[in-house]
Amino acid sequence: MKVVIIGASYAGVAAALEVRKRYEDAEIILLEKQATLGYIPNGLHLYWENSIVDLDAAYFITKEQLERQNIQCFLEASVEKMNTVNKTITYLYHGRELRLTYDKMIIATGSSQLSQKISGSDGESILKYKRYPEAVAALAKMETSQSITIIGAGPVGVEAAYLLSKQHKKVTLIESMDYILFKYFDKEMILPVQERMIEMGTDLRLNQTVSAIESEGEQAVTVRFGNKSVTSDAAILGVNVRPNLSYLDEHIQLHLDQTIAVDCYMRTSVEDVFAVGDCIQLSYGDGDKTEYIPLVNNAVRTGIVAAANLIQPETAFKGSLQTIGTFLFGYYVASTGMTEAESVFSGQTVKAYCQKVSLTSLPDADTVTIKWIYDAASHVLLGAQLISTSNILEKINTLALVIQTKQTLEDLQQKEYFFHPSFSQMISATNFVSWLEVRDDGNEN
Repeated sequence: MKVVIIGASYAGVAAALEVRKRYEDAEIILLEKQATLGYIPNGLHLYWENSIVDLDAAYFITKEQLERQNIQCFLEASVEKMNTVNKTITYLYHGRELRLTYDKMIIATGSSQLSQKISGSDGESILKYKRYPEAVAALAKMETSQSITIIGAGPVGVEAAYLLSKQHKKVTLIESMDYILFKYFDKEMILPVQERMIEMGTDLRLNQTVSAIESEGEQAVTVRFGNKSVTSDAAILGVNVRPNLSYLDEHIQLHLDQTIAVDCYMRTSVEDVFAVGDCIQLSYGDGDKTEYIPLVNNAVRTGIVAAANLIQPETAFKGSLQTIGTFLFGYYVASTGMTEAESVFSGQTVKAYCQKVSLTSLPDADTVTIKWIYDAASHVLLGAQLISTSNILEKINTLALVIQTKQTLEDLQQKEYFFHPSFSQMISATNFVSWLEVRDDGNEN
C-alpha cells in the first residue's frame, strides 16, 4: 500500500507515524512545501520566554527521525494539483514538475494566517511567524522595533502582547470583541488578565475592527480601524488561521468556509482520500455540529484517526472541546468545552457556577477560581474555566475527560484523588463540592 501524505506539520507527522505502526510494509511518502519539517508554530514565543536558546531548537521531530521509521520525506515539494480519478499528485520539486501515484492520500497541509477582510494584511511588512522562515524574519524585525501593533486578541495575540511587554516594547492590541480570548473564556473569568495587561502598559483597543494595514518598504506600519489609526514600527497579524487548498481537484467537497468536508473517520467525499488537521472542520463535543478549531491537539488526533481508517472505518473521531491552557500577565488560565456566553446557542438549559478553591490545606495556600458550566437538568458538565497565579494547567485535562465521558457534578464529587496536605486540599480543586466552610464560593452570577 502506497500512502502519500501532503504536509509535514503535526497532523501529517502523526498520520505518518501511525500508518507506519499499523502497516509495516506500507510505502509512506511525506511531501512538505517548506525547506524543513517539524517546526513548532509558536517557536518564537518559546524563544522570547527563554524556553529555548534559538529558533533552531523549536522542532518536535526531524527528517532523520522519520526516515529511520522508513518514511520518505521530500522537502521543498510544493503540490500544484491532483487528480483523484487517476490517483495522481503533481508537485514541484527543486524546479522540476513531478507526478506521483497513490493508493491512499492524506491531506495535511495545515493553515496560514490570512485575512481577506483587512486590506494590506498580506504585505511583507505584516509579521506572521507560524513557519520557521517567517519566525526568523519576525525575530529580526522585533529586535529593532520599539513599538508593535498586534491585530487579534486570541491566544497568539495575547501571548505575543505579554512577551513583548516583558521586553519593554510599546504594545497596542486591537480586538473586534469586547474582551480578550472570547472564544475560550467568559468575560468575568478573563478580566483579571485583561486588567493586568493594561497595568503593564498594553494599549488595549476593544470593539475595534481593523480595515486596513498600510506600510511602505521598511517604513512604519499604520493600522486603520474605524476612523482611528495606530502607527508603529511593526505589526503582527494574530487573527485566525485559514487553510490554503488551491491544489484540490473539483471532486473533493468543501464547506462554505473552504475547509474540506470530512466524516468522523476523516474521509473526504472521494474514496481513499483523507483530510486532517487545520484543513478541516471538526465536530464540537459529541454532537453533529462542526466548527473550524485549528489547535495542535486536534491536528495530532485527527492524523492518528485517519491512519486508523485507511482500509476500513474503525475509529471515529471523538470531537474537540477546544481545550487550551497558557500563562499570561501573571496568571495561568485554562478552558475546555462550552462557555456560558456560547451556551445560548446550544439549545440546552445551562447553569454556571463560580468557586474560589484553595490548592492545598496550608493556611497561605494559593487559590484557583473555577467556573463550571453544566446542564441544568442532568448536571452533566459541559464546560470549565480556570484562572490562578499557581500552575493549575494540568487540571483542565481532567475536566476535559469528565466532559468527554459525560460525567455529572455528582460524579465529580466521587472522583478519587490522592491527598497530601502540602500538595492538595482535603477536597481536590476539581471535586465539585459546594461546602461554604471549605470553599470561598461565588454566587451563580
